[in-house]
Amino acid sequence: TMLDKVVYLPSNYLIKKNNVHPTEKALVVYYEVEASILRETCNARHEEKKYIQLRSLNASTDISALARKVVEECKVIHPSKLVEVEHLPLYLQNREKPIEKKEKKPSKPRELLPFEEMEIDEEANINKIDDYIELLYESILEKIRGSTPILHLAHIPDNLEELLHNEIALGALARVLREDWKHSVELATTIIYLLLFSQFHGLITHYKIGTLCMNIIEHELKKYDLWQDELEKKSKRLRKEHEKTLKKYQSFLVKQEQLLRVAFYLLLNLSEDTRTELKMRNKNIVHLLVKSLERENQELLVLVVSFLKKLSSFLENKNEMAEMDAVEKLTYLVPCEHENLMNVTLRLLHNLSFDMGLRGKMVHVGLLPKLTDLLGDDTHKHVVMRILYHISVADKSKSVKKVWVCEQLMQMLFEHGKERIDTELISFCINLAAYKTNAQIICEGNGLKMLMKRALKLKDPLLMKMIRDLSQHDGPLQQLFIDYVGDLAAHIKREGDEEFVIECLVTMANLTIPVLDWELLLKECNLVPYLKDHLKPGSAEDDLILEVVIMMGTVSVDDSCAVMLAKSGIIPALIELLNAQQEDNESVCQIIYFFYQMVFHQATRDVIIKDTQAPAYLIHLMHDKNVEIRQVCDNTLDIIAEYDEEWGKKIQSENRQMEEAEPYLYGEDPDALEQPDLFYSTGLSPDFYSQFHSQNGDFNTW
Repeated sequence: TMLDKVVYLPSNYLIKKNNVHPTEKALVVYYEVEASILRETCNARHEEKKYIQLRSLNASTDISALARKVVEECKVIHPSKLVEVEHLPLYLQNREKPIEKKEKKPSKPRELLPFEEMEIDEEANINKIDDYIELLYESILEKIRGSTPILHLAHIPDNLEELLHNEIALGALARVLREDWKHSVELATTIIYLLLFSQFHGLITHYKIGTLCMNIIEHELKKYDLWQDELEKKSKRLRKEHEKTLKKYQSFLVKQEQLLRVAFYLLLNLSEDTRTELKMRNKNIVHLLVKSLERENQELLVLVVSFLKKLSSFLENKNEMAEMDAVEKLTYLVPCEHENLMNVTLRLLHNLSFDMGLRGKMVHVGLLPKLTDLLGDDTHKHVVMRILYHISVADKSKSVKKVWVCEQLMQMLFEHGKERIDTELISFCINLAAYKTNAQIICEGNGLKMLMKRALKLKDPLLMKMIRDLSQHDGPLQQLFIDYVGDLAAHIKREGDEEFVIECLVTMANLTIPVLDWELLLKECNLVPYLKDHLKPGSAEDDLILEVVIMMGTVSVDDSCAVMLAKSGIIPALIELLNAQQEDNESVCQIIYFFYQMVFHQATRDVIIKDTQAPAYLIHLMHDKNVEIRQVCDNTLDIIAEYDEEWGKKIQSENRQMEEAEPYLYGEDPDALEQPDLFYSTGLSPDFYSQFHSQNGDFNTW
């Protein structure tokens, strides 16, 4: 059917609230078209719509002036509708205002917006699609003129279905992209942008557009390097020539970054399929992305970092990022004013911080102070805290000992009122408390008092774990805990949350200060029956039983406490426990250490040597593969041999047999000298025991 004429009927245009674009700053104008058909007496009418972009609209725009300009330039809007038109830009202006939120969830890069080269002189019309296709067979400029209106048509949902079934148009676009992408950045950008619509996924796969996009990105990144070299060379020559080249470079850069952005966006969409993502990895997508981190365009960086974050979930990709110094490049983006870029950068760093080597790299490149400065930002503090927690557990990151326990961090600990402290925050503080310098800062003033009060009130095992770490540092710090041993003992006897009780026990066991009157504490709190009852195998969880044994080893340093424990009949219970836990090296070692304390004190020596079979067990354990157990046994048996002649002969005989068999016992065991430190919380080491060896028949004393 041929149309004779088209008549606009602007008076029929109706202003409704839905005459604005849902996401872009644009008006949507609905109007009727009247067409007279040749050789027919009737006229036909149908409704069409037109998009009016308002790119200049911002908070300071004069709405009345803008509305007048729209009415003047858009011939389908009748001048009488001016007042109604003014409401639409005003609505868009208010809609663009940011809404404050407590915490922003991570988001993908925002939808790509049209760029300058996309603008066309006339409205794209689906009925002219054949004309646009014909232009795709002409010169480069004509191909741009043909592809741009097709892209505009694709932005209208009603046209997508028709474009999807137009194989000629799609085939021509794919051909032009493959043949001419090197000749025109604008042309390549327009066609790739068009293919971003999910409906064209089949076309992308069929024509291998993904592989082509990677080739385009690689080519453009190499071209960028050449530009940089050229600029550097010309900067050393005449200034005028350099300025001219710089302006040209900046113009090229804008266009290139538009192309990179649409190409990366298309690849990001395709990577939702894991098989496609693997193909991209094999073609060096990680290398291309990390290389692009050197750019300054923030919208491009949001896209690149988002893509890297997605890829960082896989070990091979993470390792490749490490090889390319991705952490160092990301450090330059922290902090930044672009909210989305800041958010996604921190989340990528969080993924990378699971790697010990990269945690050390973060410390080395100076990321720590930047992260701690962000602790006060409610939007980012949770992910920042997770990164700091990972860094604080990095064994090789020795400089983490210098992490500042700033006032802000301490305030965060106590700002939760009656609520439990955030897991990320308390976990980070637990690791910080393991370093003496930090512990001193935490405890100064009323720090320890406030921590202890809160932990005992809420019975918070994680907060108590932090206090336990604070208590392990010898010197003046341990003196501060004397005021709280009674409260800790009381909570131990209440037997509430077992995890909380364990932390209370460990905290008390850490206190090795001479001024602490353990005898008085055991009597006033009636702790001996509690300790004895919890030595029975199966009476409690193994961890709790172990901490009871460690606690006994600590208090038995005092000879009066050792006598009290010996008289309670606790030694047979320990021998029974030793039989039950003989496969647990740590439990065995701590029980033997208690025996060592018993034979060290003259008042309890006879109980161990003459009234129990403990020496026989110790002789048997001289053969143990664990080096720590053997050393504690040796120190204990040295005292027994010095004191009791009969046992001394047995020990000497056993020693001779061991010396003869030693090459066979331990020489073939590569792990014999690489056992972990078994002294869980008392800070004791083999060097500690060595000070009690006899010297001229006399034993060193405390």
